Amino acid sequence: MSQAFLRRGLSVAAIAAAAILASCSTPEPVAPPPPPPPPLPAVSLNESVAQAAAIYVSFVREVGTIQAGFPDAESIQTAIRKGAAYEPAQLSRGMIAYGSILALQSPEYVAGVRQFGSTPALRQQMIASIVADPAYAATLPGADAAAGLITATMGKDIASLTALAEAVEGDAYTIQERRDPRRRWAVTPIANRDTRLQSAKTLSAAQLPSAEESARLFAAANSGTGLNLTPAKRSAPFTPAMVNSLAIAALAALGAAGDDAKPNTDALTNESNNEFCTSMSKLMLFQCLAASRPSYEDMFCAGRHIVRDLAICTAQYTGPMPVATTPTVTVAETNPTPGSGMS
Repeated sequence: MSQAFLRRGLSVAAIAAAAILASCSTPEPVAPPPPPPPPLPAVSLNESVAQAAAIYVSFVREVGTIQAGFPDAESIQTAIRKGAAYEPAQLSRGMIAYGSILALQSPEYVAGVRQFGSTPALRQQMIASIVADPAYAATLPGADAAAGLITATMGKDIASLTALAEAVEGDAYTIQERRDPRRRWAVTPIANRDTRLQSAKTLSAAQLPSAEESARLFAAANSGTGLNLTPAKRSAPFTPAMVNSLAIAALAALGAAGDDAKPNTDALTNESNNEFCTSMSKLMLFQCLAASRPSYEDMFCAGRHIVRDLAICTAQYTGPMPVATTPTVTVAETNPTPGSGMS
């Protein structure tokens, strides 16, 4: 009995000693949570892109001031000087640059891109993927909203320029009619034809961007607001030039299109198909002016190879517009009325 009591006493003592020792021991430190990843850089687009876009926007606005109903021969020459004042490669780059700024007005696209750059490693991976293959930017969430803004906004310019071209080209026919009081000077051969052609070629030198327009577009690109655009959607496929616009916008959304990324954004504003259109337009204008004799033919050159070609090249950049259902027409309705021969 005494031995059992002793064993129980020792056990109790051992438990008590263990409890005392446990209460005196230092607890294992709890590891602190890892620090949150650094915030994603702000949206950033360099001024070079805004300046390129300003050249295109300003030129479209200037061409839009050309109006049919020319009162005299000099007004036609004024229109030609306005419309010849662009450098083809520069105009093409400006078109792509402007598209990127329009894309940055899409909150869906900016947010869709930025969600994949939650850590520095993911951000660098995204940047590398876009630089290596710009088409990757067109697969990111919100690309349809960004492309929709580009297509809808530039589509308005296309429609306006096309209507203006038709009016100017139509006036080139109207002015030849005997009842038109302008006919007398319109059919008179143009003086100094070679000088006028050389002047048009001289005006094809590099354009300088408007400081005011550049600042407006630069602010809109980096804030994502200010252009008051109407939301729209446009599904793939996209033209290579529009893909480049989306790629510039995606890099900007990741904070990777600032001044230090100018080589990447400059490269993306170049696209051979887009530039070919503007270059051919200028060449056709020169050929038209070289062959033109009376003022009404110069009028036609302005309508066809300045106003209409600008609409055509912009439409080539955006790609096919969304097609609405149209009523069926008869064969007779589709047969064109013979014209007077100008083309």
